[in-house]
Parts: sequence; C-alpha cells; structure tokens
Amino acid sequence: MTTFIFEVLNDLKKQNVNFSEITFVLPSKRAGVFLKNQIHTALETTSFAPAILSIEAFVEELSLLKSTTNTELLFEFYNTYSFLTPEKDGDTFDSFSKWAQILLQDFNEIDRYLIPQDHIFNYLSAIEDLKHWSLEEPKTNFVTAYLNFWKKLPIYYNHYTNHLIKQGIGYQGLIYRQAVEQLPDYIKNHPNKQFVFLGFNALNTAEETIIQTLLEHNQAQIYWDIDHAFMSNQKHDAALFMRQHKKNWHYFKNNPFHWVTNNYSNAKNISIYGIPKNIGQAKHIGSILNQLKVEQHTLQNTAVVLGDENLLIPVLNSLPKSVDNLNVTMGFPLKSIPLASLFDALFQLHKNTSRKYYYKEVINIISHQYIRPLLMVNEIDFANIIIETINTNNLVYITNARLKDLAPECSTIIDLLFSSWQNSMDIALNSCHKLILIIKQHLDQDKDTHLLSLEYLFRFNELFNELQRLNAKHQYIKDIVTLYSVYQELLSIETLDFQGEPLQGLQIMGMLESRVLDFETVIISSVNEGILPAGKSHNSFIPFDVKLENGLPTYKEKDAVYTYHFYRLLQRAKNIFILYNTEADILTGGEKSRFITQLELENLHQINHQIVAPLVPKIEKTLKTIKKTTALKEALIQLAKQGFSPSSLTNYIRNPIDFYYQSVLKIKDYNTVEETVAANTLGTVVHNTLEDFYTPYIGQYLNTDLIKDFKTKIEARVSYHFKNIYKEGDIYTGKNLIIYEIAKRYISNFLDLEMKSLQQGNTIKILAIEAKNEIKIHIPELDFPVTLKGFVDRVDAFNGLTRIIDYKTGSVLQNQVEVVNWEDITTDYKKYSKSFQVLTYAYMMSKSNQVQLPLEAGIVSFKNLGQGFLKFSKKEQSSSRTKNTMITAETLAHFEKELYKLITEICNTNTDFIEKEL
Repeated sequence: MTTFIFEVLNDLKKQNVNFSEITFVLPSKRAGVFLKNQIHTALETTSFAPAILSIEAFVEELSLLKSTTNTELLFEFYNTYSFLTPEKDGDTFDSFSKWAQILLQDFNEIDRYLIPQDHIFNYLSAIEDLKHWSLEEPKTNFVTAYLNFWKKLPIYYNHYTNHLIKQGIGYQGLIYRQAVEQLPDYIKNHPNKQFVFLGFNALNTAEETIIQTLLEHNQAQIYWDIDHAFMSNQKHDAALFMRQHKKNWHYFKNNPFHWVTNNYSNAKNISIYGIPKNIGQAKHIGSILNQLKVEQHTLQNTAVVLGDENLLIPVLNSLPKSVDNLNVTMGFPLKSIPLASLFDALFQLHKNTSRKYYYKEVINIISHQYIRPLLMVNEIDFANIIIETINTNNLVYITNARLKDLAPECSTIIDLLFSSWQNSMDIALNSCHKLILIIKQHLDQDKDTHLLSLEYLFRFNELFNELQRLNAKHQYIKDIVTLYSVYQELLSIETLDFQGEPLQGLQIMGMLESRVLDFETVIISSVNEGILPAGKSHNSFIPFDVKLENGLPTYKEKDAVYTYHFYRLLQRAKNIFILYNTEADILTGGEKSRFITQLELENLHQINHQIVAPLVPKIEKTLKTIKKTTALKEALIQLAKQGFSPSSLTNYIRNPIDFYYQSVLKIKDYNTVEETVAANTLGTVVHNTLEDFYTPYIGQYLNTDLIKDFKTKIEARVSYHFKNIYKEGDIYTGKNLIIYEIAKRYISNFLDLEMKSLQQGNTIKILAIEAKNEIKIHIPELDFPVTLKGFVDRVDAFNGLTRIIDYKTGSVLQNQVEVVNWEDITTDYKKYSKSFQVLTYAYMMSKSNQVQLPLEAGIVSFKNLGQGFLKFSKKEQSSSRTKNTMITAETLAHFEKELYKLITEICNTNTDFIEKEL
C-alpha cells in the first residue's frame, strides 16, 4: 500500500525539491513522526532533515504569541471583567466562570474566521435589545444590566485581547488573527522560505488566508487528500470543503489541484458489526486482532481508531497476548486514575464547612488504596478500627477529634485529611501537597513496585503547583467550591501520556490522531450517531442564523469534518472493520451512524453486516447443597446440646442454608451504620421498654393506676433504650424522629389496650416477663440429647386463664396463627412460622412445669393492635369458622410429633442442607 505521505514525497522528489530547505506543515504533530520516518525511503542521498511543524506551531511562529491553558485564559479574562465592571455589579469568579467559558469559545471562533469584531458584537447587542422590547419603558434593573452586558462585549474583547498581546500570550483564535496580521512582514523577512502543506481539509478563514497568501507568493505548495468518488458527488460531505477550496481559491484558477485520487474504488473487505454495549465492542476488537495476527502474522500496518476514547482501557484489557508491539497515541485522562478519586473525595468532604463529617465520606477516604496503608501502624489496622466503631455506634457524623481518639498513633495523617480547611485556599493546597509527600514517602519504601503510582503522584503534584501559582497570581479563588471547580477544569485537560515506539506494531488512536495517516487494516469503534458524527450542539452565545450570515461553522460543517476523517481512513485501507453499539443510549450515543447507512447505500463495495451477540451460556440455577460430613455432624451434635431456639428452627423451615450459615457456622450479619432506625432496633426498644414496666410487678395483678403510671414514663424509657441500642445515632431529626415517636405511640396504644381491658372488668396477673426456658428432650431417632431454649416475652393470667404472649412490632394477621393440618406447620414458613414459635414457647413452658394446661398462646401485633391478642387456634378445615383456641396436652402432642420430625431432619446425616428457592 502506498501512503498519501509517500506519494507527496515522491512528487516533490520529481520536482527536484531540496528537502533540507523546505518546511512541512501538517494538521498534527503525530503525522510529522510518520513523515520523518518515510523521508529516508523517498530519498536516495543523505541530507539534512526538513523542518516539520504542526499548523498550530507554525501559526504561533507567525503571530509571535504563545498559546496558554484555558484556565490561565479564564483568569486573565476575569482581570478584564473586574477592571471594567463595578464591584457591586460584578459576578464572583465562580459565577463568572460558568458563562465566560462559552464567551471565550465565541471569541475564539470570531478570531479564527477573521470576523470584524465590532460588527458581530453590535449585531448581537441589537438582537438582544429587540428581544427585550427596546421601546418599552421603563426597563427593569435586570433587563438594563443584561442589555448593558451585550453592549460591553466589544469593550471586553478589545481590553482582553490587548492585555494578552502585551503578555505575549493568546488563545488559538487570537494567535490566528495575529498571524494573519504579521504575515506580510514574515514574507518580507523570509522571501526564500518554502512551505509544503499537506493533509488539510476544513480550514478556518485565518488558515485559508495564510496558505493562499503563501501560494500567491510562490512560497508554498499544498497537497489535498481526497477521492474522486467524493469530489464528483456534490452531496457527499467528505469533499464538502475540498469542493469549496477548489472553486473559491484564486490560486486554483491557474494551478492544478493536488490530488484527487481513485483509491476508494479499489476492492475492500468491509465488515460491519453491531455489538451490544461498549465493553462488547472492546472484547470484539480483541477477537478481530487475534484473528488478524493468526492470518497475517503481524499487526504492523493495523490501526484501532476509537470513536469514543473512553474505550481505551477496555480495549487495552481486551488485547490478545499475541500482540507484541503496541503504540497508544492518546493520553490516559488524569481524571480516570485512582488518585483522582482521593482528591475528589477530599474536596467533597471539605466543601461543607461543618466540623462534623458524614460517615460515608470518612469511610470512603480512609478505605482508599493510597490512604489505608498509612493507617496501618505496628500491624494494627486503624482504618478498620475506625470503620467498626462508626458502624457499631451508628456514628452518622464524626469529628476530627473523635477520629484521633480512635487512632492516636495516626494523628498526623488524620489531621491532614480531616482538619478543617476553613475555606482557605492556602490551607487546602498545602494540605494536598503534604498529603502527596506523605504518600510518596510510603511508596518510596518499595519503588520498583510503585513506579506507576509515583508517576501519578508527580503529575498531581504538578497540578497542585499550577493551582497554587494561579491562586497566588490572581487571588480570585475565594472559597473551596471555586477551588474545586478550577481543580476539575485543570484535571479535565491533563493526560498521562504513554511511551512507546510510534512506528512499530499495532496503533491505537483517536479519530483526530488518524489525520494524514494510512493503514492497510483499520478497526473503527463506536460508529454511532452522537459520536461519529458528534451531532448537534450549540454551546455558544451566537445564534445559528448569525453564524450562517457571518460564515462561522455550524453543526453541518462539524459533521462534514467527521465525514472526511471517516472516509479518509477507508480510502487506501484494504481490510475495514466497523463496530457500533446496538443498544441505543441517549447519553453515550444513539442508533448506528449515518456513515454506515451511507456505505451500504453507495453499493461500491461488498459489505458483510452482522449483529454480534456475546455468547451467554444458559446457567441452570442450582440450589446450594451442603453435605453433612463427619465434622458437620459433630457440629450439629454440639449445637443440639447448646440448644435450638424457636427462631433458629423457623429459620431452618424458611431456608436450611440460612440455618447452616447462621446457626452452624455462626456467621453474623455485618454491622453497618443505621442512618435510619432499623425495624429490629425499633422492636428491641419496644420490647425492652415493656420489660422495664412489667418486670417489677411479676406475681401481681395490674390496675388502672399502674398503667397510668407506666404512661408517664414512656418517653424516658424509650429515650434510654434508643440511646443504649442505637448508640450515638441521632433520633431527634428526620425519619428517626418519626420512628422514635412511633415507638412511643406503639407502647402508649398497647397500654391503652390494657387499660380498656381492665376497665371492662377483666383481671390481668403478670406471671412472667422475658421468661427464660431451657428444656432437654429425647428424640428416639437421635443418640444424643437435644436442648430447646428461648425467652417468652410475657406470661399472664387473664381472668384466671394462662396466656403466653409474643410481641411483634410488625404486622401479623389472625390467619397467620391458625393451623389446619399439623404436617404443614414445619413446611410453610410464610403461613405457619408464627404458629410454630408460640407453640414452641407453650411446649417448653409446659414441659418445664412453668405453666399448667390448658392455656392460650398468641401474638400481640403493634401494627395491628385493633385485633387485640391474636390467639393460636386449630381449625378442622380452612373454610371452617369454628376453631379451638385452647392449647391442651393433645395439642402439644400433635405439635411434639412435628417438632421431633423437624429436629431429626436437621440432625440426620443422610439429609443434606438444601437451599430453598425463595
């Protein structure tokens, strides 16, 4: 394959051009590397290499100005704004930066296209005047200030540009305008200098003026790269700008237009793949490269062009091991490396000037991969101690002092992370610098392992140095929020550049890096609308019709730029793979690109279009099975001796695997901070409060005066138990306050129910509160004793009849404590678990002779107090209205049979623990 660069060099060689005396000007620095590499293949003699410049470097040379960062330009513009705007009417730097970025882009466009500034600014001012009813009087202060802003634009522009020129710096558009103004002097001072422009497409007015002037003075040649298939088709956007240049440039009236080629018509293998999601595309690129490596044995002339540059890391991770040489021309965004998340978390923490920090932000920082090792002292993990304390004590907010109390050996690093920045820029920047140095000292202990991390630190140190310089020079950053905004602006433009051999092996690049370059095999990803082309966007103060009238580019021209880049990649390529995302997403790209549809409609090449779906194996859901080994049998024997509680047995009924994890392996739920009081915490508070009330009166009859006395103590006891259980969590604000009030209301309503019962003439005698039960039973099928244990919330005598009561703060209905078939009580958790629990309590208390039969057992549901005491009952049929609420020896005999069967199943070595599908 003959590349465009090689064709240009051959043509110059035929003209006997002295390469040492010419200057090549290209669209990008990247193309210059390939040009320099191919010069030696075109020349047969040794000579000095020519000068090779990017268009930006050439224009800077002409203008005598240097480009600077967007952030520096923004600060300089604020200098102008502050000087020309009365302090009482001016915006803060933070507010200013929101709209000034857009205005600077408009200044840039106006200058690049050499639009007369006064003309367009006056035009915009007149439009805004009309919009706001210029004849209407009196105008409001807001409208007056708004219109004055538009009238001041020419003043802002003139003062700002003059200020920049005096400093010898400028934004791109100003540099271009100055270059045009300096061009006559440059030509006069360098009459013999020769230039070769190659690979250009869309040119702004300044570039056109510069190139045409040099052409007219016979100091330049220009080579275009366009195909006849595009030039001859008046509707094809790939040649939109070329047709305009050929038609409008005076130079081409008498000189040939180099070049219109016929490469696109050559036979090509074009494969188009529709693939779900971006990761799918990355994986498929890896598959294509693996196949190419097998077929061609080399990837020397292969390029992967990423339409969406965010695919870089997924693609790198998907490359086959057979890829030996690799060159990445795009930098890795600094904002995507792990260290960025640490400083982002610190800014988020300190944006709030409160001295108390939200626990999630604290945990996020101390758990960070660069911070956690610093909190490991003498093999003690203080980060873990802090996290456990926060979770155990429900510390939703925590202070720096408390953190130091928990980790005194780490006071220095904790102070650095959590001492207030006091909304001071100096404190914030100094803290970040010190933190970088501390992390560096730690990483220096094992430099070889942490080379990449040290490179990250170095780049962030540079970034904070720049922030410190900007803050010292301009002093417009007044608070942490503004500092964070400037930090993000700087971070967004910084990249970590890869180092590699630019001319060897597989090339991975973005669309703009592909300019002027040719490859035999091209893989293009993310060819979706909204990405290629980028689609409509109007981030400008200049209306669409004003842009059209003044010759400024609109989305139409921007789409044509992408069209050219896309088709130029295809011109000389033989093997082309085009990938697009089949899953439309309005945020990252929509349907397949119009470029793909256009390729198919052109019908010039044979196209293989496939929808590629990842191979998703059908995974049969297999329920977990735990075999009962000898060791497990021993553990079950020990568990049986220690005792089964009613809740552990119902846990087995619900799901044997949960029983295995919780009761056998003793795996507890992980403690986390309860920002909102959990249901079980509410239940515990209610239980404990009622226990406090009734325990002193065991063996006594209740009366109304006693209940009235209980009601006066509700708030004190509920508060006490919340503080005891919920630890340092806040119960006096937000949802927690509501739950706190609910707990009081539950208890108050329950006491009202007791009061009403007593007033109706009933007698209630408290027999036991939180009664501890533990009995041993002997099951014939088991050769070891089994213990049952548990606590009964309350046992009383209601009009002389014993009642066993279980409190539930959740909702329980009457049908959940009714049994028809005894066999179902150990199989259907949802329907019969409540019945199983109360019968187990009745069984234990009866066996331990704590109560006499017959008795009643049931539940008091605090969410369903209107139903009163929900008694266990036995029904002959589910539809029967007749039910027996008395628990007799016969009742317990039936229950005992099912209970023994359940425990036998748990302990039976031939019956594995099998997970239930819930």
